[in-house]
Amino acid sequence: MGSSFGRLLQISTFGESHGGGVGVVIDGCPPRLEISEVEIQYELDRRKPGQSRIVTPRKENDTCEIISGVFEGKTLGTPIAILVRNQDARSQDYNEMWSKFRPSHADATYEAKYGIRNPNGGGRASARETIGRVAAGAIAKKILQGVAGVEIVGYVKKIKHLEAVVNHDTVTLEDVESNIVRCPDAHCAEKMIALIDEIRKEQDSIGGIVEVVARNVPKGLGEPVFDKLEADLAKAMMSLPASKGFEIGSGFDGTLLTGSEHNDEYYIDDTGNIRTTTNRSGGIQGGISNGENIIIRVAFKPTATIGKEQRTVTKDGQETVLAAKGRHDPCVLPRAVPMVEAMMALVLCDHLLRYQGQCGTSDRFFP
Repeated sequence: MGSSFGRLLQISTFGESHGGGVGVVIDGCPPRLEISEVEIQYELDRRKPGQSRIVTPRKENDTCEIISGVFEGKTLGTPIAILVRNQDARSQDYNEMWSKFRPSHADATYEAKYGIRNPNGGGRASARETIGRVAAGAIAKKILQGVAGVEIVGYVKKIKHLEAVVNHDTVTLEDVESNIVRCPDAHCAEKMIALIDEIRKEQDSIGGIVEVVARNVPKGLGEPVFDKLEADLAKAMMSLPASKGFEIGSGFDGTLLTGSEHNDEYYIDDTGNIRTTTNRSGGIQGGISNGENIIIRVAFKPTATIGKEQRTVTKDGQETVLAAKGRHDPCVLPRAVPMVEAMMALVLCDHLLRYQGQCGTSDRFFP
C-alpha cells in the first residue's frame, strides 16, 4: 500500500535490508528507450555502502539485474523489474534489538502498527530500500535527458554548521564526485570530511542538507491544487529515510522578505521567451514549472542507530539502555545525494508524461 509512488510512471519497491534482496518494479516506462544495467549500476555505485571511510563499512556490490521489461537493450513498454541481491548482511549484530527499541528509529512505531517486524537491519525502514528508487531514477533521468535535455545535479550543501557555496547554474556532476563527501565546494568539503571523521570515532552521527538543481525543465509541468509540482516533490523527498525538512527556492528564508523583495520580475529574453530576473520561486509558480531552474533542499537528521549508550525500553515495557552494534553511516548525506536526485527525476518524469497525455501530443518519445 505504501510502497508505490507515481501516477503514469509508477514504481513499487520491495525487500528488506537483511532479506534475500531488494529492488523495484517500474510500470509506465515508454517503449524503445535504450537502457542498460551499466547505466543503472553507475547510479547504484554512488549510493552503495562501503565506498569511503565516512560511510557505513557494509560491503555490498549492489549489482543490479534487469529481470523483465527490457529486450536487446530497449524497454518494451511492459513492467521493468530490477533486483539487487543482499550479500553482506550480518543479522547477528542486531540480536539485542530483537527486544530493545532503537531511539528515534522505526522499531517502536512498526511494532505498534503491525505487531510484528523484522529487527535485522532496519527492515523496510532501512535506507537499503532506496536501491529501488535509485535504479528507477536512472531510467527517469534517461527519459528526461532524451526528451527535454533535463539535467539534475545534487550535492551536499550543509553538514551541521558547515555550509558550502555553490553556483546552481554551473555546478557539474564532476564537481560533485570530486570528493567523498559529494560537496562541490572543495574548501568546505575538506572541513566536512574532517568533521564526519571526528563524529565517527566518537560513535555518534550528524545531519545536514542536500541541495538539488534541475536545469532545462520544460514549462508547464505540474497540476493545479493537490498535484502541484512542488507538492509532489515534497512528498517524494519526505518519503526518503531520515528526511526531516523540505524547501524550494527561497524556502523559509523567503519569509523574511517583503513581497516586492521576493517577487520574481519578468522580462523577455533574446529568443522571445518569458523569463524571470530572479528565481526565488525555485522554478515553480502556481504549482507549475516556469522554465527556470528548479532548486530544492532536503534536510536529513543524524543517523538514528549509533554506538553510544542511550536510554530506551524493551518490547515488554521495561526501561533499559542500548549501545547499538552493526555498521551504520555516521552521516547519511554523501549517500543521500543520488537518492534525492532519483526522487526528483521520478517526479519530473511522471509529470512530463502527464503533460504529454493531457496536451494530446502524438509525438513519440523514442524514434
